[in-house]
Amino acid sequence: MKINILLPHKEKFDKNKASSVSITVRNNLLYSSYLNQIKVFGQNVENPLFKDNFYGLDFSILSFKSKNKFLAHEMLKIINKDTDKKQLIEIHNRPYLVDNITKGNKFPISLFLHNDPQTMKGSKSVKDRENIIHKCAAIFCVSEHIKKKFLEGIKQNFQKVHVLYNGVERKLKRFPKKKKEVLFVGRLVPEKGVDLYVDVIENIANKFPDWQYDLIGSFRLGDDNNKDSFVSKVTEKFQNIGKQTRFHGFKNQDFVQEKMKSASIIVIPSIWEEPYGLVAAEAMSNGIAIITSDVGGITEIVREYGILIKNINKLKLQFELEGLMSNSVKMKTLQKLSWDNFEHSSKKSSEKLDNYRKIILTSHFVNN
Repeated sequence: MKINILLPHKEKFDKNKASSVSITVRNNLLYSSYLNQIKVFGQNVENPLFKDNFYGLDFSILSFKSKNKFLAHEMLKIINKDTDKKQLIEIHNRPYLVDNITKGNKFPISLFLHNDPQTMKGSKSVKDRENIIHKCAAIFCVSEHIKKKFLEGIKQNFQKVHVLYNGVERKLKRFPKKKKEVLFVGRLVPEKGVDLYVDVIENIANKFPDWQYDLIGSFRLGDDNNKDSFVSKVTEKFQNIGKQTRFHGFKNQDFVQEKMKSASIIVIPSIWEEPYGLVAAEAMSNGIAIITSDVGGITEIVREYGILIKNINKLKLQFELEGLMSNSVKMKTLQKLSWDNFEHSSKKSSEKLDNYRKIILTSHFVNN
């Protein structure tokens, strides 16, 4: 039996350049009982995660296919040569590939949705999503929020659509020692609210001179090319605040985890409906007090264990951040709540996914 995972071409399944989808796949591999039977297909990288499980493909400029269709085509060529006739294909975040892969393919397919399906090619319309339900053995959504978006207008086959929260690996055995550090981690784009974070830090830095303020991220995850004008403006403003600020650019997971371990407060000021909110789950695994927007899937993770701001803006964010930094008792209470109520572990997510895989494979090959 084989499980074949297809990543979007833009994803870098690399130790130093992995972004959210790659990180999620990597975290699930950590505890999967099927590890030795899994192959991950994606664009070729220098330092692949799970090297023995990774099949890197170089896009050919002679190909008439798009990069994602090229990856799908090459994956199918490889797995169809395999003598093992009991195989499963898992497509991550490219719903339009379902049609391409089902043509002439006899293996069951699962689709993993990491973003709003109503904004992605191949799943925008009700008809598109009904087609996916018909052709897939299962659809996995990273939150109830995304599941609701997928099922909007759908009137049957609900049982094929599941919520599978992203898994996060908690590396710490005990609550870490915290420093006076405030942290932002994420893509440097307007929808992530990074400009709100920078504006608020500019306003309060002098009031809290013994605190440090960190900014980790880039315009594209896995890429430290920050030539975008918005990014240039925001990062320059942040660095000009003073010696208390530290701009780190894009950093790998090991670096991010070290910063999360020591940070007291994390600010996640998204102004769009986050599909899940991997940063929030990682923050909880490190016992950080969370201030975030009350939007999308983030609410499902943080719940009542952090500060959720409805209709976030600069004034609301500054009020909550100043209040938390001024009240050590409240801050430590939120840190403990964050630590004690971390539920989205890689182990739990991986075990749940393995159970679904077993059901899908058993059902498909018994009935066919």
